[in-house]
Amino acid sequence: MPFTVAIVGRPNVGKSTLFNRLVGRRLAVVHDTPGVTRDRREGEGRIADLEFRVIDTAGLEEGGGDSLEARTLAQTGRAVEGADVVLLLIDARAGLTPLDRHFADALRGTDRPVIAVANKCESHTGEVGFYEAYSLGCGDPVPISAMNGDGLADLYEVLAPLAGREEMAADGAPPEGGDEAAPGRILLAIVGRPNVGKSTLANQLVGEERMLTGPEPGLTRDAVPLDWSYGGRPITLVDTAGLRRRARVTDQLETLSARESERAIRRANLVVLVLDAREMLHRQELSIARMVEDEGRALVIAANKWDLVGDRGDALDRLRDRLETSLPQLKGVPFVTVSALEGEGLDRLMAAVFRAEELWNKRIPTGPLNRWLEGVLAHHPPPLAAGRRVRLRYITQVKARPPSFALFVNLPSALPDSYVRYLVNALREDFDLPGVPIRLRARKGRNPYVED
Repeated sequence: MPFTVAIVGRPNVGKSTLFNRLVGRRLAVVHDTPGVTRDRREGEGRIADLEFRVIDTAGLEEGGGDSLEARTLAQTGRAVEGADVVLLLIDARAGLTPLDRHFADALRGTDRPVIAVANKCESHTGEVGFYEAYSLGCGDPVPISAMNGDGLADLYEVLAPLAGREEMAADGAPPEGGDEAAPGRILLAIVGRPNVGKSTLANQLVGEERMLTGPEPGLTRDAVPLDWSYGGRPITLVDTAGLRRRARVTDQLETLSARESERAIRRANLVVLVLDAREMLHRQELSIARMVEDEGRALVIAANKWDLVGDRGDALDRLRDRLETSLPQLKGVPFVTVSALEGEGLDRLMAAVFRAEELWNKRIPTGPLNRWLEGVLAHHPPPLAAGRRVRLRYITQVKARPPSFALFVNLPSALPDSYVRYLVNALREDFDLPGVPIRLRARKGRNPYVED
């Protein structure tokens, strides 16, 4: 079993900064605003030859009932339950607070080892807080600076005996993971406007309350990846923050969250665009769909909250009409009606995901492509360019993910965009490529009678 470390503490003590330091990449959003992190995020951490699973958590705050504080505290509690050791992070410059002491008492009541870590000890201003941390009853505190990377050697000395040498990499190689999916693994991003049910859908798919949910818009701030499998297929599911129109985004923290969501789209193989079925495709959702197409990612639309829709036939007609008129470049994009809250339609959604991913990876042999091109030219040849014929000589698929084709032409610059769109639509129709982005690039055909 992998060795797991959970980082906990009150808001704004540097948990996400330490998480990023341990995983070696800027995965978690970091900002001076307290309470930026709300969902727990996992990554592969490393200090020298010591490798472990590290969990970043929301700031510890007291709250009761169904309050946001109570829900974030429950998320942190699940992280502690799944950890082998807990790092209780404090802000040494601010000194100990009653909240630090309260949660130290609570953590000592668990059966997990708890290590007090005094962050922000890069200057003398942190000395008082560091010595105060001895009173938490968690043994000798470890002084570090997550921002500068100071003190990680001391943290190594404390964690190594708890991890056990048999769980460390024998060759000191970097941990697995990164921006690319492992072979056969789907990177699936869930995107959409705020408060359409993205996190609820993510929780239903993975079968546990991994993401914080609630009626408050904008709960998710990080793009949080979850490793999961469906039907035996490994999937990394990424829940993202809601994307609003840029003109409405004035807060720096929301800007950072939006950038993380956009980065998740760029990294993904496939994107599920979640919308509220009662409203059906706002302008912002169309902008997101175009962004997905621009990045060359496969797209599936999930019309959520279907259980709340009255006239379902009218709602479906409105969705079809809007897709046909506003997203002609993704003609045939699949859409599935779901209820994330009730868990309805999830099997149909995943079937659409696997089908879209299959089409996104599709390759077409060169022979059938050129026979198709002959038929297209016979039916509808390109227009003349300044009295000269535009000759389409040859077509071949140069790559998949998404399907991309090179068309060799005697006058590439003279080929009208409207004719390129005609060819793309014909490719989509004749080779059964509904809804996936198609790239068609005109290239100058080489004349064999002219020396290079």
